[in-house]
Order: sequence, then C-alpha cells, then structure tokens
Amino acid sequence: MKDFSGTPGTVLGLVLRMSQFIFAAGSIASMATTTSFFNLTAFCYLIASMGLQIIWSFVLALMDLYALVRKKVLLNPVTATLSLAAASASAGITVLYFHDLGHCHFGEECQKYQISVAFAFLSWISTSISSLIMLWLLAAG
Repeated sequence: MKDFSGTPGTVLGLVLRMSQFIFAAGSIASMATTTSFFNLTAFCYLIASMGLQIIWSFVLALMDLYALVRKKVLLNPVTATLSLAAASASAGITVLYFHDLGHCHFGEECQKYQISVAFAFLSWISTSISSLIMLWLLAAG
C-alpha cells in the first residue's frame, strides 16, 4: 500500500475527520435549536445519523492523532473498509434527505432545518473525499 495524503494517520486524514466531526455537530446544533424537529421522522433520523457520524469521526480523529504522534501511517485494509462503509452510509442518508424532503414547508423553523441539512451535506462531502481516498488505498493494496 502506498503512502499518500488523506490516508489514516496523515495530517490531511486528521483534517478530514475533524471537518466531518465539526459539520455533523453543526447539523445537530442547528436542529436542536428548533422546537418541533421531533415531530418529523426524517429530522429525527438526521439527528441520529449525525450523532453516529460525530462518534465515528471523533474516534477516527483520535486514531489519526495517535498515528501522527507516533509517526506511523495507518495503512490497514480494515480501517479503510470501515471508513468506506461509514462514508457510503452517510451518503445514502444525505441523498434521502435531499430527495424526499425537496423543499421546506415548516414555517419559521425552515431555515434551521435547511442549515442542519446543509451541515449534514458538508459533513458528507468531507466523508466522500475520505471514502475516495480509502477506495484508492484499497485498490493500491
């Protein structure tokens, strides 16, 4: 396996994990400030999926940080496969929200819902970059 930017244990890998974490946290924070998100099933799922994204990204960021401190590059196919699986799941959920919800009809809270979905999408973008790198890592192996 080759050593290239964005793989687990590199600075770019850590930046990708932290951006996933920050955008997922922003999505939850935006949704949590509304008064009725729990009445809409899709937004409850958004909170749940972004909560899992936060946990996943934080753990991977800790692994990246550990590898940077120890000056090791994590080129484990298992790590790559798990990262790719998480990226695929996040992508599917994001497409579900944009396709099924279309446009907003929720009154005053509409803007907060849109911001929350936008942060979820930004989290997905950084996850998709990471997944492409993981796919490349698996192919290079």
